[in-house]
Amino acid sequence: MRAVSHRVVPRAAKAPDPTAHHNWAAAISKVLADPSRPRVVYQPIVDLRRGVVSGYEALARFDERPDLGPDAWFQAADRLGLGAALEAQVVRAVGAVRDSLPPDCFVTVNVSPHLLAEPELLQAFADIGDLSKIVLELTEHVLVDDHAQLLALLNELRTAGAAVALDDAGSGYSGLQQLALVRPNIVKLDRAFVDYADRDEAKLAVAELLGAYAGRLDAVILGEGIERPEELAALIRLGVPLGQGWLFGRGQAAWAQLGADQADLIRSLAEDTRHTERITSLIERTPVVRDDDLGAVRSLFLADRGLEVAAVVDRHNRPVCLLRRPTGEGRGGDEPRALPVSLRVSATAEVVDVATRAMTRPSETRFDPVVCGDAYGHYLGVVRPERLMLRLAEARSEISR
Repeated sequence: MRAVSHRVVPRAAKAPDPTAHHNWAAAISKVLADPSRPRVVYQPIVDLRRGVVSGYEALARFDERPDLGPDAWFQAADRLGLGAALEAQVVRAVGAVRDSLPPDCFVTVNVSPHLLAEPELLQAFADIGDLSKIVLELTEHVLVDDHAQLLALLNELRTAGAAVALDDAGSGYSGLQQLALVRPNIVKLDRAFVDYADRDEAKLAVAELLGAYAGRLDAVILGEGIERPEELAALIRLGVPLGQGWLFGRGQAAWAQLGADQADLIRSLAEDTRHTERITSLIERTPVVRDDDLGAVRSLFLADRGLEVAAVVDRHNRPVCLLRRPTGEGRGGDEPRALPVSLRVSATAEVVDVATRAMTRPSETRFDPVVCGDAYGHYLGVVRPERLMLRLAEARSEISR
């Protein structure tokens, strides 16, 4: 990966740091000298429909001074020019355990956008190599002014398999413009909008707005800081697909799972809100071929003369294009035609929203299959526009009865 430079615009001046007297240089140098530090724990990220753990967030813990929170350590390291080295230490720890993740789970690791180009951090990612199952959680402590170079670097990391999350959405620099530029896979709703959201319609409105906007960007929203069952219920009613917080567990060294009572509560709450149907039930599984094995395409269609659509994915199982057999010819061996992905959505998207987006595409792509993926961008299947229309008609009929 090539190194790129960033011009950083610092935040406005803050009150004096109460930890400024601490000998940060010595403390951070001691941590950097020990590859096993800081200690990294993993907090579960939960699927708020299925009641299972979908991923984990890696959190750094500094046992030397537990009275000083992790933010204080990383901010001090940044001031001393050691921020990239400290973040790289955490990235390496995550890379070392990534292969032990439970099936179908991902792990997020916090990175500062203004440090991404630093050699220490780039080398940490390069040492991991394949970044599949790793989500880069961009923390907006400073504003990166040169977005073009940042996006180029993120594109390289995505090519290596990483996904991207944007932290603290709705506050600080993580505004709507940042979402549109970064195009993250996951948008983390700031905990300020989750705390007692069940009692505050304004907070729920922000969550709903960000959820709708994230859906337009083919991203999923994650509510963080969930501590009360009432907050959980409010987010599930809004259709927020992912959640994180002390209600599900704090960070642990092992990959924690949900308790049976927690899982049952989530499924029960989700069942109560199924009046807003998601497209999950309409997804059609299709054969898949890798983009580095296109020689298999013709044999795939020859072997199954009833096959109409297949998908081409990259080595990270992300959709590249669709393949469709020519219609109206009646010859099963005809060369399939490549279709660009004109619309991709999350499997948690609402039927009404997807139908609207599908039918407002240009006329030449309006009836192409809609490509569906999970929170990490992995290919799940397609939804045919005709199935969307039929489902809307059925729903209208059910309402009129």
